[in-house]
Order: sequence, then structure tokens, then C-alpha cells
Amino acid sequence: MKWILAVSKRTIFIYFILLFLLYLFYVLNTFSVDENMFTFKYLTLKRHVSNYNYVTRRFAALLGYNFKDKYMTLRKPNLVPTKRLPDALIIGVKKCGTRALLEFLRLHPDVRAAGSEVHFFDKFYHKGFEWYRNRMPPTLEGQITMEKTPSYWVTRSAPKRVFAMNPAVKLLAVVRDPVTRAISDYTQSASKRPSLPRFEELALMDSPWGSVVDTWPPVRLGIYARPLRRWLRRFPRSRILIISGERLVVDPAAEMTRVQEFLNLKPVITEKHFYFNSTKGFPCLLKSESRSTPHCLGKTKGRNHPYIDPVALERLREFYRPHNERFYELSGINFGWQ
Repeated sequence: MKWILAVSKRTIFIYFILLFLLYLFYVLNTFSVDENMFTFKYLTLKRHVSNYNYVTRRFAALLGYNFKDKYMTLRKPNLVPTKRLPDALIIGVKKCGTRALLEFLRLHPDVRAAGSEVHFFDKFYHKGFEWYRNRMPPTLEGQITMEKTPSYWVTRSAPKRVFAMNPAVKLLAVVRDPVTRAISDYTQSASKRPSLPRFEELALMDSPWGSVVDTWPPVRLGIYARPLRRWLRRFPRSRILIISGERLVVDPAAEMTRVQEFLNLKPVITEKHFYFNSTKGFPCLLKSESRSTPHCLGKTKGRNHPYIDPVALERLREFYRPHNERFYELSGINFGWQ
């Protein structure tokens, strides 16, 4: 009689384990459908497994089984910060708001970013992924590791190299009106080199009425369609978020909502984190990861641009118009630049 009872207990327990394995297979199969929600669903799956672990232990105890912890306890979440390769990259574009985007993202408790531009995929790729990983901040399980280097956007080999690191990495690019971007780029250079010729002399062959010098870097960087086409050869459109630099200034909370959704983050960054500085003409932070008092991003944000001849501006707008149309088509967004 005892033998029959023991067999019955063992059989019931085996059936229970089989049911659990079938459910686990169903959950894994369901979660694999939407890879964009993988991080969130991975955490949900861990909760399911943890609950089943507890129920299984209680059920076994009721049947008279006493399993040792090393066989019954699932792996606990890693609570020790470790350095990991990035889950997301801000790949560009220079002078469009990449620094602002990174600083705004730092407000989120689940985001950790490298302190400075690493330039791995354009300058230091030969040093290897281990070198790159060591430049990342330590993160806990469930947090996102990020890095920002705007020159990745125009580095021809960067898409292939980033894909080799992680085909599922998420890419963020900030763009703005290419005419305004070119002037901002020039203004930054002129602040370091006061002897630099006027903007019109560099941007136009016979300023301000000649043809546009499309080989001049501040002008060339505003042709966004070419780099985006290269990135789209390696990554699907769903992996690249194009962010409006203008909206990042006018309505940072709304644009950051898009960013958080793209990164599968809780919508923690809201209007309460920002205030508009009318003197600088730029949004500032009410609080951040490192400072609890209101502060702006830096003295270079909101820097005054030099006067540019209206004829030169019109020449540039005419030059960029067809390039902008191609970019709208590739990105799926009409930014309405004039």
C-alpha cells in the first residue's frame, strides 16, 4: 500500500512539472514574437518563473518531498553592477541636439551612459570590443547601457561595425533644419577660431550669390539622406528612431516620451523635469541624476548665431530642398523644413 501511495505522489509531481514546462514553452514562444518588447517581457518571464518556483516547492512539500535549495532555487537576479556593451547608441547628428538628448535620458533611473564620446566605431575599432566594454558605465540587470558619438552617423564603416556588435541594438539620431545646423556648426568653429572667414564665403563659391559648396563639412553634414540610407542597409527602420531637434527644444517632454517608448522604458521623464530659459532660448533641467537644483546644459547651448545674408540663406534652402524630400521619404517623417 505504501508503495502504491509513493508511486502516486511521484506520478502527480511529474505531471505537475510537465505542465509547468508546457506553460514555460508557451510563454517563451509568445514573447519571441515581439523583439522590441523583449526587455520588458524578459522581466515579466522572470516573475512567472519565480512564482512557479515557489508553488513547485510548496507542492513538493505537501507530497512529502524535500529538495535541496541548490536544485529547487532558480538563479537570482544579478545585483552587482557590471560593464556591458551598449544596448542603444546615439549615432548623430552633430549640432542637432545629441548632447541635450543624452542629458535628458540621464534623468531616467534605468539609463546609464558613457560620460564622454568614445569614438569606438570610427577611431578605435581596432582596439576590440573588450576595450569598448570597459569604457561603459557599470549597470544593473534591467538597466540600459548607452553611448553617444555623433560622428558615427557619417562614418561609412560604422553601420557594419555596429551590426557586428549587436544586430538588435537600438539607434537614435537627432536632426534639425540643415541650414540652421550648418550655421550652428560654423558658429562653434568660429568661437574657437576668430580669424575664420564669414559663413557666406565658406558656404558659397561667390558669396552670397554663387552656388553652394557641398564639399564644405558644415554643408555636407546636412544631407541626411545619404547616411540614413547606409544605416538602413544594415538595420530595419524599426531599429532607428529619428528625433526632431526642433521639437527637443520646443517640447522636450513630448519628444522624450517617444524616446522612452522606443527604448521600452517607463515614461519617467515628463514635463516636471524641464523649464524653458527665455534668455538662452533653450530648455533647462529642474533636476537631474547628478544635481537636484535647476540648471542648464552648458554655456554653449543657446549661443547666438552670426548675421547671415538672406540671399545666402535662400541659396542654401534651395540646395537642401531635394535632399530634404529624399530624407522625408526614407525616414517616414516630414519635418517641414523650409
